[in-house]
Amino acid sequence: MGSSHSSDKLHCNRYLNGQGPPSLVQQGPSLAFLSESEKGLHSSQPEGQMTWVVLHRDLPGFPDDNTIQINYIFPDGTQTEKHPHPGQPYPGLRLCAYLPDNREGKKVLKLVEKAFNQQLLFTVNTDRDGKDVITTTTIPLKTQPDGGSINDGYPDSDYLKTVRQILRDQGIE
Repeated sequence: MGSSHSSDKLHCNRYLNGQGPPSLVQQGPSLAFLSESEKGLHSSQPEGQMTWVVLHRDLPGFPDDNTIQINYIFPDGTQTEKHPHPGQPYPGLRLCAYLPDNREGKKVLKLVEKAFNQQLLFTVNTDRDGKDVITTTTIPLKTQPDGGSINDGYPDSDYLKTVRQILRDQGIE
């Protein structure tokens, strides 16, 4: 991933405990590390890794539940013919997403894992500044533990239902 300590590449937005995410060793085995055989034929998601950990903190709107922190890690890469500028590099990305650690949240986690394995969550796009970066697709992720739905955080009473419907519409059930 180039310089693994570059602050512009290694962010997880905000953390519930004011600290950075646990190291990959602390997180345990990954849910998915994409190999050549796991890639979809028509996908534009870069190769990456998805891991998760349970934090002993609640999310706004879920006061009795812990929090699932999902960590997405993508190394630097080269764009393919399915990206805006084939052959050009793009920077890696570390991103966190949050779900409540309850029955519904665990169902959504399994669906998001399936979407990640089918390479439906991320792609490479050109941002407003003209830079090619890894971005999410049409499947929304809660990248903030709080701040409300306007800031991609909680509370958002409809999020779990909404994301399940969007995933269902994409064939993920």
